[in-house]
Amino acid sequence: MKTLAFAAALAATTALPMAASAGGSVALNIAPSNAQEAQALRIGLALYALHNDIQANGHVTQHGVNNAAGIAQGASDQAIIHQEGAGHTGTITQTGGNNAYGLFQFGQNTNAAVQQNGGQTGLTLLFGW
Repeated sequence: MKTLAFAAALAATTALPMAASAGGSVALNIAPSNAQEAQALRIGLALYALHNDIQANGHVTQHGVNNAAGIAQGASDQAIIHQEGAGHTGTITQTGGNNAYGLFQFGQNTNAAVQQNGGQTGLTLLFGW
C-alpha cells in the first residue's frame, strides 16, 4: 500500500493526462514537457528506488501471480517496473542513454510496453480490473 500512496504522490507533481480503455483498465501516463518536470520525475524515481533499497538501474518488483516483466537498457538508463495483482505484462526498452521510466501496474490483466530513445523520462500508472 505504501507503493500505491507513493506512486499517487509522485503523479501529483506533474500534469496528469488520463486515458481510459475498454479493456477494464485506466492509465495515467506522465511525460514531462520541460527539463524541470523531467528532473522532478527523475528525482521521484530515485527516491522510490532509495526507499525500496533498489541499487540497480533496472528493477522489477512483483506481488501476485501470472505477472511478466522485462527490461532492456544501457548502463546510464533507469527503469522500474512494479506489479501488484495478477496477469500483468510490462516491458521497458531503453536505448541511447540517459532515460528514466517508472511503470506501475495494479489490479489485474494490464499490458504496457514502453520504448525510450535517448534522454527521455516518463511514468505510467496502470490500473486494471
